[in-house]
Amino acid sequence: MEFNQAVDNLLVGIGDDYTRWSSPLKTDEQNMVDIKTKMIAEFRDNIKIRNGKKYVKVITGSSVWGFIAKDDGVHKGIPHKKGDVFKAAGWAAPAKWARGSIFDTNTNWFRWTGPNYL
Repeated sequence: MEFNQAVDNLLVGIGDDYTRWSSPLKTDEQNMVDIKTKMIAEFRDNIKIRNGKKYVKVITGSSVWGFIAKDDGVHKGIPHKKGDVFKAAGWAAPAKWARGSIFDTNTNWFRWTGPNYL
């Protein structure tokens, strides 16, 4: 799979996880269903990427969701591969360990809130 397609798949997966988490319940009143539906659409619309030299930054709303390695390399003394995903250590830098890969067909390594803790 191509890198850009794998990134797109990750963004869709983030939105899908948020949808599962916040979907309206059968017992919700119509006004709550409308609010949750609007929130889901807004969340999906606000998942963005920003390209850097070494990483693609994934942003949800005004927060950094995580970072994706653009090439094989070493981060904080730990080797990583192209497509590895890192939690955010802050707005501008990834955390030390990779949490998953955009090329992995398994999606249990992340949630809408970010890559899972180790």
